[in-house]
Amino acid sequence: MPPLRHIIAVAYTAVGFALSFVLLAQVIGPDSPWLVLLLMFYFMGLAKVAEPLVVMGMPASLRAVRAWEASGQVYRQLGVQRFGRLLRDTPLRHLNSGVYLSSDAPDLSGLYNRAASAEATHFWAALLWTPYTVYLLLTRRLGMALLFVAVQLLFNVYPILHLRWLRGRLDGLRGRSRHRFVA
Repeated sequence: MPPLRHIIAVAYTAVGFALSFVLLAQVIGPDSPWLVLLLMFYFMGLAKVAEPLVVMGMPASLRAVRAWEASGQVYRQLGVQRFGRLLRDTPLRHLNSGVYLSSDAPDLSGLYNRAASAEATHFWAALLWTPYTVYLLLTRRLGMALLFVAVQLLFNVYPILHLRWLRGRLDGLRGRSRHRFVA
Protein backbone atom coordinates (compact mmCIF):
# COMPACT_ATOMS: atom_id res chain seq x y z
CA MET A 1 0.00 0.00 0.00
CA PRO A 2 1.34 3.46 -0.86
CA PRO A 3 2.33 5.75 1.98
CA LEU A 4 -0.65 7.55 3.42
CA ARG A 5 1.10 10.91 3.10
CA HIS A 6 1.11 10.59 -0.73
CA ILE A 7 -2.59 9.80 -0.78
CA ILE A 8 -3.32 12.75 1.52
CA ALA A 9 -1.18 15.07 -0.63
CA VAL A 10 -3.08 14.08 -3.78
CA ALA A 11 -6.44 14.44 -2.05
CA TYR A 12 -5.61 17.88 -0.62
CA THR A 13 -4.24 19.05 -3.95
CA ALA A 14 -7.35 17.87 -5.81
CA VAL A 15 -9.67 19.53 -3.28
CA GLY A 16 -7.63 22.75 -3.40
CA PHE A 17 -7.70 22.81 -7.19
CA ALA A 18 -11.44 22.08 -7.28
CA LEU A 19 -12.22 24.79 -4.74
CA SER A 20 -10.12 27.40 -6.52
CA PHE A 21 -11.69 26.40 -9.85
CA VAL A 22 -15.22 26.87 -8.49
CA LEU A 23 -14.33 30.21 -6.88
CA LEU A 24 -12.63 31.51 -10.03
CA ALA A 25 -15.54 30.34 -12.20
CA GLN A 26 -17.84 32.50 -10.04
CA VAL A 27 -15.61 35.53 -10.65
CA ILE A 28 -14.82 35.21 -14.37
CA GLY A 29 -17.78 33.11 -15.49
CA PRO A 30 -18.10 29.38 -16.06
CA ASP A 31 -17.69 29.66 -19.84
CA SER A 32 -14.37 31.52 -19.74
CA PRO A 33 -11.56 30.03 -21.85
CA TRP A 34 -9.18 30.88 -18.99
CA LEU A 35 -10.79 28.14 -16.91
CA VAL A 36 -9.82 25.60 -19.57
CA LEU A 37 -6.25 26.87 -19.42
CA LEU A 38 -6.37 26.56 -15.66
CA LEU A 39 -7.62 22.98 -15.97
CA MET A 40 -4.59 22.10 -18.07
CA PHE A 41 -2.25 23.44 -15.40
CA TYR A 42 -4.24 21.69 -12.68
CA PHE A 43 -3.97 18.43 -14.59
CA MET A 44 -0.19 18.76 -14.83
CA GLY A 45 0.13 19.81 -11.19
CA LEU A 46 -2.02 16.96 -9.94
CA ALA A 47 -0.09 14.49 -12.11
CA LYS A 48 3.17 15.71 -10.54
CA VAL A 49 1.82 15.40 -7.00
CA ALA A 50 0.41 11.94 -7.78
CA GLU A 51 3.65 10.72 -9.38
CA PRO A 52 4.71 8.67 -6.33
CA LEU A 53 1.42 6.77 -6.66
CA VAL A 54 0.69 6.74 -10.40
CA VAL A 55 3.23 7.35 -13.14
CA MET A 56 1.77 8.32 -16.49
CA GLY A 57 3.09 6.67 -19.59
CA MET A 58 3.20 7.44 -23.27
CA PRO A 59 1.28 5.32 -25.76
CA ALA A 60 3.47 2.39 -26.79
CA SER A 61 3.77 3.62 -30.39
CA LEU A 62 5.26 6.93 -29.20
CA ARG A 63 7.37 5.71 -26.28
CA ALA A 64 10.63 4.91 -28.07
CA VAL A 65 12.91 7.79 -29.03
CA ARG A 66 13.69 7.56 -32.73
CA ALA A 67 17.25 7.87 -34.06
CA TRP A 68 16.51 11.20 -35.74
CA GLU A 69 15.28 12.56 -32.40
CA ALA A 70 18.31 11.32 -30.50
CA SER A 71 20.66 12.92 -33.02
CA GLY A 72 19.16 16.27 -32.09
CA GLN A 73 19.64 17.81 -35.54
CA VAL A 74 15.95 18.55 -36.12
CA TYR A 75 15.49 19.63 -32.51
CA ARG A 76 18.41 22.08 -32.80
CA GLN A 77 16.80 23.58 -35.91
CA LEU A 78 13.52 23.97 -34.00
CA GLY A 79 15.28 25.74 -31.12
CA VAL A 80 14.72 22.96 -28.60
CA GLN A 81 18.31 23.27 -27.36
CA ARG A 82 17.79 27.01 -26.71
CA PHE A 83 14.50 26.21 -24.98
CA GLY A 84 16.38 23.75 -22.76
CA ARG A 85 18.94 26.41 -21.86
CA LEU A 86 16.11 28.80 -21.00
CA LEU A 87 14.67 26.20 -18.64
CA ARG A 88 18.02 25.31 -17.13
CA ASP A 89 19.40 28.82 -16.62
CA THR A 90 16.34 30.54 -15.16
CA PRO A 91 13.97 30.00 -12.23
CA LEU A 92 11.82 27.94 -14.63
CA ARG A 93 14.18 25.10 -13.67
CA HIS A 94 12.20 24.72 -10.45
CA LEU A 95 8.96 23.83 -12.25
CA ASN A 96 10.29 20.27 -12.50
CA SER A 97 13.69 20.03 -10.88
CA GLY A 98 13.44 16.23 -10.99
CA VAL A 99 14.49 16.14 -14.64
CA TYR A 100 17.94 17.49 -13.82
CA LEU A 101 20.81 15.31 -12.73
CA SER A 102 22.00 15.87 -9.18
CA SER A 103 25.77 16.26 -8.93
CA ASP A 104 25.95 14.60 -5.53
CA ALA A 105 23.99 11.49 -6.52
CA PRO A 106 23.97 10.84 -10.29
CA ASP A 107 21.02 8.52 -10.78
CA LEU A 108 20.69 8.12 -14.55
CA SER A 109 17.94 5.52 -14.32
CA GLY A 110 15.85 7.71 -12.02
CA LEU A 111 16.46 10.71 -14.27
CA TYR A 112 15.32 8.71 -17.30
CA ASN A 113 12.12 7.61 -15.54
CA ARG A 114 11.34 11.14 -14.29
CA ALA A 115 11.90 12.55 -17.80
CA ALA A 116 9.62 9.87 -19.32
CA SER A 117 6.93 10.65 -16.74
CA ALA A 118 7.17 14.41 -17.34
CA GLU A 119 7.02 13.84 -21.09
CA ALA A 120 3.88 11.73 -20.69
CA THR A 121 2.25 14.36 -18.49
CA HIS A 122 2.85 17.05 -21.12
CA PHE A 123 1.65 14.70 -23.86
CA TRP A 124 -1.65 13.92 -22.13
CA ALA A 125 -2.17 17.58 -21.19
CA ALA A 126 -1.64 18.56 -24.84
CA LEU A 127 -3.94 15.82 -26.08
CA LEU A 128 -6.71 16.69 -23.64
CA TRP A 129 -6.41 20.42 -24.29
CA THR A 130 -6.28 20.38 -28.11
CA PRO A 131 -10.05 19.83 -28.68
CA TYR A 132 -10.85 23.08 -26.86
CA THR A 133 -8.41 24.97 -29.07
CA VAL A 134 -10.14 23.47 -32.12
CA TYR A 135 -13.47 24.53 -30.61
CA LEU A 136 -12.17 28.10 -30.31
CA LEU A 137 -11.21 28.03 -33.99
CA LEU A 138 -14.58 26.62 -35.03
CA THR A 139 -16.43 29.31 -33.05
CA ARG A 140 -14.33 31.99 -34.76
CA ARG A 141 -12.45 33.12 -31.65
CA LEU A 142 -9.24 33.30 -33.65
CA GLY A 143 -7.30 35.53 -31.26
CA MET A 144 -7.95 33.29 -28.28
CA ALA A 145 -7.26 30.17 -30.37
CA LEU A 146 -3.89 31.55 -31.50
CA LEU A 147 -3.02 32.42 -27.91
CA PHE A 148 -3.90 28.88 -26.84
CA VAL A 149 -1.78 27.43 -29.66
CA ALA A 150 1.15 29.55 -28.43
CA VAL A 151 0.59 28.35 -24.85
CA GLN A 152 0.33 24.78 -26.12
CA LEU A 153 3.67 25.12 -27.92
CA LEU A 154 5.41 26.73 -24.96
CA PHE A 155 4.00 24.59 -22.14
CA ASN A 156 3.53 21.21 -23.82
CA VAL A 157 5.08 20.75 -27.26
CA TYR A 158 8.53 22.20 -26.55
CA PRO A 159 8.79 20.46 -23.17
CA ILE A 160 7.89 17.16 -24.87
CA LEU A 161 10.55 17.70 -27.54
CA HIS A 162 13.13 18.68 -24.93
CA LEU A 163 12.38 15.65 -22.76
CA ARG A 164 12.51 13.30 -25.76
CA TRP A 165 15.88 14.72 -26.72
CA LEU A 166 17.08 14.23 -23.13
CA ARG A 167 15.88 10.62 -23.16
CA GLY A 168 17.61 10.08 -26.49
CA ARG A 169 20.90 11.31 -25.04
CA LEU A 170 20.39 9.09 -22.00
CA ASP A 171 19.71 6.13 -24.31
CA GLY A 172 23.09 6.86 -25.91
CA LEU A 173 24.72 6.78 -22.48
CA ARG A 174 22.98 3.49 -21.78
CA GLY A 175 24.64 1.98 -24.80
CA ARG A 176 28.06 3.08 -23.56
CA SER A 177 27.71 2.26 -19.88
CA ARG A 178 26.45 -0.37 -17.51
CA HIS A 179 23.35 1.69 -16.50
CA ARG A 180 19.97 0.14 -17.18
CA PHE A 181 16.98 2.39 -17.74
CA VAL A 182 13.38 1.40 -17.26
CA ALA A 183 10.61 3.38 -18.95
